[in-house]
Amino acid sequence: MNEMRTLATWIADLKLSGIPNSVKVYARRFIVANFGCHIAGAMLPWSQVYRDVLCRTHGSTRSAVSKKGVGMSALPRALVIAVLATILPSASAQQYPSKLIRFIVPYPPGGGTDFLTRLLAKNMSEAWDQRVLVENRPGAEGNVGTAIAAKEPPDGYTIFLGTNTSLTINPFTYRNVGYNPITDFAPITHATTQPYFIVAHPSLPVRSFKEFVAFARANPAKLNVGTSGSSAMLAAELLNVSAKIKITPIPYKGSGPALLEVLAGQIELAIGTPAGPLPFVRSGKLRLLAVTSSKRLDIVPDSPTVAESGFPGYEVTGWYGVLAPGGTPNNIVAKLNAELVRTLRLPQTKELLARSAVQPVGSTAEEFSAFIKSEAVKWGELVKQLGIEAQ
Repeated sequence: MNEMRTLATWIADLKLSGIPNSVKVYARRFIVANFGCHIAGAMLPWSQVYRDVLCRTHGSTRSAVSKKGVGMSALPRALVIAVLATILPSASAQQYPSKLIRFIVPYPPGGGTDFLTRLLAKNMSEAWDQRVLVENRPGAEGNVGTAIAAKEPPDGYTIFLGTNTSLTINPFTYRNVGYNPITDFAPITHATTQPYFIVAHPSLPVRSFKEFVAFARANPAKLNVGTSGSSAMLAAELLNVSAKIKITPIPYKGSGPALLEVLAGQIELAIGTPAGPLPFVRSGKLRLLAVTSSKRLDIVPDSPTVAESGFPGYEVTGWYGVLAPGGTPNNIVAKLNAELVRTLRLPQTKELLARSAVQPVGSTAEEFSAFIKSEAVKWGELVKQLGIEAQ
C-alpha cells in the first residue's frame, strides 16, 4: 500500500506529464482500482469534470471497479509499478523545481550561516526562476531548526544548512537532539570551511600566542574565553589539553554577544569565526593571538597558527553544508548539488567569502556524506576524551 501511495504522489506532483499515454491510462486505472475513485480524486490534480467522467467510467469504489473488471487485467500490476518507478523519477527531476523551495537555516539572522544561506538561495532563485525562501529557525545551538528539517517531506522542496556543530558535535553533547545526523538526512554538498580566531582584549598583557600560553599557565582558571556553539567551546577545551593551560569557556547565544563582552573588558578572550572579530582586529580594538587552521590565512598573514606556535596537530575548523531530508530522490539531490556547486565556484562568490576567511568547497553528495561520518568520529572521540557529559 505504501508503494502505491508513493506512486500516486509522484503522479500528483507530475500532473501526469512526461509519461507515455499508454502508461497514463494504466496509471489512472491503477490508482482508481486500488484507492477508490474519491480517494484517488483527492490524490490526483485532475479537473472536476475529468474526475467525474473517470468515476462514471471506472466506478466509485474498489468493489465497483472490481465488478467491472477494470484494473490491471490488460497489463500485470507489477509491470505497471516497474514502468512507473523507472519513468517517474526522471520526469520529476526534469520538472523540479516547480514551486517554492524552503531553505532552513537553524541559526538567527545576521551571522555567517545566515549570510551563506541567503547567498546560495539568491543564486538558486535566479538560476531556476523559482522563489527560494530562507527560514531562520534558531534554538539549542542549531538543534531546533535541524530537527524541523529532518521531519519535512523528502521531495526536494525543503533543504537546510547544516554545520559541524549541529551535525557532528551536538549529538554527543546533548542527550536528545531530535534527529539522527547520519540517517535522517540526504547530504547534498559540503559548502564551506573556515577556521576560528583566538582574540584578546588589548588590556591583556600578552602580545603573542606564546606569551598568552605562558600567562595562562601562570594564572590557571583566571582567564575566561567567550564561545558561541559547541565547536568553539570544544576548540577552547582542546586548547586547554594541548597547551596544558586552564581557561574557562563561557557560552553565549551568538558570537556577537561574546565579542561585545570582550570589547567591554568583561572577559579576556573569545574564540569564533573570523567574520565577527576581523573588523575589530583591524581597528586595534581586539588583538588576534592565533588562528586555528593548519596554515596561515591570506587576510591576516602575520598571525600565526596555534600549530606553528608550538602545538603541532592542533587544528579546528568549522564547516557548513547543505542537506535535504532523508529519502530525497537521488536525481533531485544531484540537481541541487550541481546548482549549489556552480554558485560556490563563481568568482564573485569566492571573493565575498574570502573577505571573511571562508573557503568554498563544493563537494559531491557522496564526499559530503563520508566527511560527515568521519567528523562525527573525530568529535565524538574528543568529547569522550575531555569527559564532557551530554546535557
